[in-house]
Amino acid sequence: MSLQEFDRYLIRKGQNDKLARIESDPWNDLPDTKRKAREELSELHIRLAELQQRFFVDRSKKLLFVLQGMDTSGKNGTIKHVFRGVNPQGVHVASFDKPSSRELAHDYLWRVHKRTPANGEIMIFDRSHYEDVLAVRVNKLKPETIWRKRYKHINDLEQMLIDEGTTIIKFFLHIDQKTQKERLQERLDIPAKNWKFDPSDLVARSRWEEYETAYEEVFEKTGKPHAPWYVIPANKKWARNLLVARIVVACLEDMHLSYPKVDYDPSKVVIQ
Repeated sequence: MSLQEFDRYLIRKGQNDKLARIESDPWNDLPDTKRKAREELSELHIRLAELQQRFFVDRSKKLLFVLQGMDTSGKNGTIKHVFRGVNPQGVHVASFDKPSSRELAHDYLWRVHKRTPANGEIMIFDRSHYEDVLAVRVNKLKPETIWRKRYKHINDLEQMLIDEGTTIIKFFLHIDQKTQKERLQERLDIPAKNWKFDPSDLVARSRWEEYETAYEEVFEKTGKPHAPWYVIPANKKWARNLLVARIVVACLEDMHLSYPKVDYDPSKVVIQ
């Protein structure tokens, strides 16, 4: 499996960067049933655990996965279902909610940069530095003269991380408004999910088109060959999880990982 197999999911300027034109239901190269998808996902879990172990002990590379999407697109669920069974020593999650007063006292990238991966680590961002050109823009938390400069800041940060040995893959979990409505209603109807509902979700929903416009500019300004954006059709959770898992495994496969060579001959070691 190679990342090139998933080029059709790359967001390309002028080709499929308009969200309203991109299908959010599973594309035709995904299984046609939930059962088939879950069977393949179980196999990918085994392969991912093996590759992540090699990645961890090699300690020469860093890997950052960024998850973005509209409310209820399933960022947390993706993390839960895709990275099941990996060694928690080497895989970490950073969630970026509203910045704290301490974080606001620093530059806006301070809280992000300190959570980027070290050698041998896989870091998953649940939301990210992109909120500073998405939520900040849509909610008018900063004037345009401020947030518009941030595309260059973000590109510079990502380029620096790449120059220092980090591989960056960015996922946009793509759902439509109908699916979001169903998932928000589910959070109200099921008591065990009430805690997930936040009235502010409805405010964000009322600004759907503004968020689409903001995302489209994010893709245009920050979609680079070395830090690509993949659009993930996320109306069906099982299809979303499988596709992300395929791309994650392909990314690691392309690194041609192996266990470190030892400086002794194991066959000559005698344990008394």
